[in-house]
Amino acid sequence: MTENARVAPEAVRTVACIGAGVIGGGWVAHFLGRGYRVVAWDPAPNAEERLRDLVAAAWPALESLGLAEGASMENLSVAATLAEAVADADFVQESAPERLDLKIDLLAEIDAATPEGVVIGSSTSGYSMSEMQGSARTPERLVVGHPFNPPYLVPLVEVVGGERTEQWAVDWACDFYRVAGKSVIGMDRELPGFIGNRIQEAAWREALHMVAEGEATVEQIDLAMTSGPGLRWAFFGPCLTFHLAGGEGGMAHMLDHFGPSLKSPWTRLEAPELTTELRDRMVAGTDEVVAGRSTAELIAQRDRRLIAVARALEEVERAEAAERAEGTA
Repeated sequence: MTENARVAPEAVRTVACIGAGVIGGGWVAHFLGRGYRVVAWDPAPNAEERLRDLVAAAWPALESLGLAEGASMENLSVAATLAEAVADADFVQESAPERLDLKIDLLAEIDAATPEGVVIGSSTSGYSMSEMQGSARTPERLVVGHPFNPPYLVPLVEVVGGERTEQWAVDWACDFYRVAGKSVIGMDRELPGFIGNRIQEAAWREALHMVAEGEATVEQIDLAMTSGPGLRWAFFGPCLTFHLAGGEGGMAHMLDHFGPSLKSPWTRLEAPELTTELRDRMVAGTDEVVAGRSTAELIAQRDRRLIAVARALEEVERAEAAERAEGTA
């Protein structure tokens, strides 16, 4: 298929979802909510019943977020075979269980059955595409499209190709996911665990260490995150948060002033050496994110968003308390 004949990301109408468990079903719900026709396939017994129940349970949340024009649960069909599911697909999302042998064989089967030039994305959270694409006839169109659970509510998807993936497929997938309403990280290279999982895994491992050593309870750890850095990380990640910790001097001042604390025993993870090159890369990268906004502007934006998050949480907590009160009345 030539580039001109390839379906443009904004022209996609039919998405095939192979695997309809928690993640695959979440993708189905997301794509339906964005107005696509979805054809699903899963070999598990009574998979269709479980999938339709999952979509129905997710639909109120999707309605609250705002459905795309033409969005309907009626746009879902469940195919009898994998080949039938991908026959008319403009894009394929694979979400099979995390077993490497299964992924290798299934992606090869999907590749063999899917029309030429159609990009195939895998929801894997642990394997690289280089590991999975070896048996595919046309591996150049296979990419990782790693979501976060549930895919219909959490916007992030991380996209990266394998050694045999061509750049056009990565670029096309990034564009399509954006059109489909996702927040996309197009990764420059393969990385075990991708980006989001590595960051959350670091916090998770430190939490386990603290519990194992009797240094903190589960309740304390969760409260430390939800009432502390977790609130800020909802809109400013750790890099921009530390940039503001440097005041008017920003990231450069923070690194110069607090850099020695990297050697303090605040975590079991070993810190990288804060070389001049690393310092300068952090400063330059932060400047790109800041994009000319002043410290005062960033602080005002941070404070508005913190207040909005706090108010939203309070509203939800009041509603939940009212529901509990009604349930015990």
